[in-house]
Amino acid sequence: MARIFITGSSDGLGLMAARILIQQGHQVLLHGRNPERIKAALAAAPGAEHAVVGDLSDVEETKRVAGQVNALGRFDAVIHNAGVGYREPRRIDTQSGASQVFAINVLAPYILTALIERPDRLVYLSSGMHHEVSPRLNDMLWTERRWEGASAYAESKFYDVALAFAVARLWPEVLSNALEPGWVPTKMGGPGAPDDVRKAPVTQAWLAVSDDKLAQSTGAYFYHQKLREPNAAARDAKVQTALLETCRQLSGVHLS
Repeated sequence: MARIFITGSSDGLGLMAARILIQQGHQVLLHGRNPERIKAALAAAPGAEHAVVGDLSDVEETKRVAGQVNALGRFDAVIHNAGVGYREPRRIDTQSGASQVFAINVLAPYILTALIERPDRLVYLSSGMHHEVSPRLNDMLWTERRWEGASAYAESKFYDVALAFAVARLWPEVLSNALEPGWVPTKMGGPGAPDDVRKAPVTQAWLAVSDDKLAQSTGAYFYHQKLREPNAAARDAKVQTALLETCRQLSGVHLS
C-alpha cells in the first residue's frame, strides 16, 4: 500500500485517479482550492485518507499546501494534476507577476516539488499540445506577446515536461515522469473532446504505484501506459535551467 497526494483532485482527472488508487487499496490525500470543493471531493472519493486546501494560483497558499502535506507525513508519490486550460484569459497574479495559467500549471508544481518531503515518485500531467511548442525563454510569462490562451496553455504543458525531466536529472533517486492523458471531455477538455475519458486517469495512477518495469522509468514521457517521444526541447538542460531559475525568482523557493 502506498500513500499518494494528488493536486487538483476535487473533480476531473484528479478525482478519477484518486478513485482508482483508493479502489486498489492505497491511501490517497486529496486537494481542492477551497473548503467547498474539499467537502465535495471527500464525498465523491469515499475512502480517501484526508484532504488539504489551497489556491494554487497564489504563491503563499501553494506554500501552505506543501506545509499541510508535510504535516501529514511522507508520501510515496505525488501526482501534479492541477491545471487550468486553453480557454483561459490573461489573468495576472499580483504577487508573482505570472499569468494564472503559468502560476497553476507550472509554478505551483515547481513549489510543491521543492517543498514537499521528497517522495519516491513524481508524476506531472502534460498535454499533447506541448509537442508543437518552441519555448520562448525570454518571455515565459507572456509580458511581451499578445495573449493567446491556447499557446500559453501549450507552453505551460511543455514546461511541465521540462520540469519532470529536470527533477529526474537532479534527483536520480526519484522516479520523475510526465504524461499526456489525451484530449478528453472533462471540464477543461470540453464536451466535444474525442478521446476516451476512461483511459485518461489510468497512466498517472499506474506511474504512481505500479511495480511494472516500465512504470519504474524516470525522465520518461507516457501516453496510455506506453512510452511516447516528448518535445525534444524539454530534454535541453539549458531550457530546464532557465525554467527553474524563472520559477525560483517568482516564488522565492529554490529547487536543487
